[in-house]
Amino acid sequence: MTPAEPASLLECDARGEDDSPDETRLSLETAAPSAGAGEGDSDAAPYVGQRFPTHDAAYEFYSGFARRCGFSIRRHRTEGKDGVGRGLTRRYFVCHRAGSAPAKPLAGAPRPQRNKSSSRCGCQAYMRIGKGADDAGGPLPEWRVMGFSNHHNHALLGQDKVRLLPAYRFISGADRDRILMLAESGITVQQMMRIMELEKCIEPGNLPFTEKDVRNLIQSRKVEHEEDESVDLLRMCKNFKEKDPNFKFEFTKDASNHVENIAWTYADSVQSYELFGDAVVFDTTHRLSALDMVLGIWVGLNNYGRPFFFACVLLREENQISFGWALQVFLNFMNRKAPQTILTDQNVCLKEAIEKELPSTKHVLCKWLIAARFPSWFGANLGERYKDWKNEFDRLYNMDSTVAFDLGWNDMVNCYGLHGNGHIGSLFASRNLWALPYLRGYFTAGLITSPAVSKSTNAFIQQFLSAQTHLANFIEQVSIIVTYKDQAGEQEMMQQNLQSISLKTTSPIEGHAAAILTPYAFSKLQDELVASAQYASFHLEGSIFLVCHHTEEGGCSVTWNQREELISCCCQMFESSGILCRHALHVLTALNYFQIPDLYLPVRWRWTQPPLSNSLNGAPHHPQGVASERVGALQSMVSALVSEATKSHERMDLATQEVYLLLSKIKQQPVSFR
Repeated sequence: MTPAEPASLLECDARGEDDSPDETRLSLETAAPSAGAGEGDSDAAPYVGQRFPTHDAAYEFYSGFARRCGFSIRRHRTEGKDGVGRGLTRRYFVCHRAGSAPAKPLAGAPRPQRNKSSSRCGCQAYMRIGKGADDAGGPLPEWRVMGFSNHHNHALLGQDKVRLLPAYRFISGADRDRILMLAESGITVQQMMRIMELEKCIEPGNLPFTEKDVRNLIQSRKVEHEEDESVDLLRMCKNFKEKDPNFKFEFTKDASNHVENIAWTYADSVQSYELFGDAVVFDTTHRLSALDMVLGIWVGLNNYGRPFFFACVLLREENQISFGWALQVFLNFMNRKAPQTILTDQNVCLKEAIEKELPSTKHVLCKWLIAARFPSWFGANLGERYKDWKNEFDRLYNMDSTVAFDLGWNDMVNCYGLHGNGHIGSLFASRNLWALPYLRGYFTAGLITSPAVSKSTNAFIQQFLSAQTHLANFIEQVSIIVTYKDQAGEQEMMQQNLQSISLKTTSPIEGHAAAILTPYAFSKLQDELVASAQYASFHLEGSIFLVCHHTEEGGCSVTWNQREELISCCCQMFESSGILCRHALHVLTALNYFQIPDLYLPVRWRWTQPPLSNSLNGAPHHPQGVASERVGALQSMVSALVSEATKSHERMDLATQEVYLLLSKIKQQPVSFR
């Protein structure tokens, strides 16, 4: 390491130029290279006397040396001017951290300043080149290194970090065209990065540009009439409001009078939220490519197990303030009723906003949103072992005990050599937000426990993400998705609702539940009821029962309060899903209960008809010609039939026989309504 040049090199005089260092001293700063380190050696360090045909060649050489060392350079100052006198005679190249931070303008300056700290710290590493004069006083054609110092007052970066410096990040013309094409197709920036990594066959994170560079490129290619689009968006919302006074929207504008944030919802969505707003997915993993805005979609699950739309938001910035605004607006839309549980992606800013705005709501991380990143996080590291690791992760995810989960996690880390992996560390640190053993007892409506529900919810959200180039078109598309009546799906759902469900056991409890619960909810309870036959119960003391599987050790503790007809199980399935578990159902059967206590047939899973107007947005409405009163009367008769039939085996046999005959006749009738 050579001694540094005097600080005067990096300081400007009154004319705004740097003071020149003493040339005699500089000529001795760096000795000529040893034999073998010639001028064409790309791995050699610069040295005094080294020659270059052009000043650009000298810059490229020094830049390559800087990158290998762990820093970048910039052009600092020049002496002379092309075409005047001897022309350009000296150039100074310095470390990117040379000098001090530029002074910020005084308060009241018209241009707002970003809250960004400077990386400059007065580093004195530099290289200076110059041209000598020939005998006639004219400049020589070659440039020579006249001074060089590689003394830094800051840590140098490793190769994995130095490539992220702005000087070394670039987007080629081909990559630029590819990015813009993907953006027009509605692909998110994260997806673009992964696609281009796969296309170039490089490991994740090794592209010559970052997500920020891609976002800046897309931002620079916005449509020219952005302000007009914002006006169109507001006009569209106002038009909806004129047609439907119950339509709701809120927005904010920035200092340039452009739409900064906007959120909206529909009357049906607000009414549905009253019944099914207990567990809500808030997906913020997508962006509207046309304006590079964060797209947030609130989705719920109805009593028929189908996802439906609650509200939508577009945010200019992805920070705590923006997310906080979105959550407050959502509460305003839903009459200040907070959900019991909100499911989101991993996002620190969103997590902080939820803690502040929804203090009484349980925050849960969606497994399917987390798992979508696993291939890029672990695929390259684990290689052929990735699939086995994923199976082990899923096994741990579904464990019953938090202690067993923690022990199993440590074994998994050891087995697959994931010590020090940042993603693994982050997942374990936040396990109380996503791992099932830590979430038992919090109601999620099956959004995290049922793969089919998770898949259908994710597919529902994808409907909002088709390619759009204008914001107004996107709003129109959302309106179409929310209001469009899918006749085929409607008939299918209507047929499912009005047909009888085949019973799999002789338990009166099954018939009672079938008359009250929707087919979706009943199928979940029926699975538990069938499985309960494989268990035995033991009355321990007081109101406590131990329920054990006939082939497994251990069991679950079930508490039964006969006076108030309250039952609870340590597995907490009912608290999590609203469906009684096999352990509780076994105890009720052993206690000769023919019906499930009303408390354990929640309204959100019953045959209640939510006030909706479309099949995509929850349970299907009844077509014209089939009044809701007739359906309600039929349900009442079925309920009375089950109640009477469960009073004796003879009645049950007769009812079952007659219902099967009636069902056969009904199935012969047309399923369409006129």
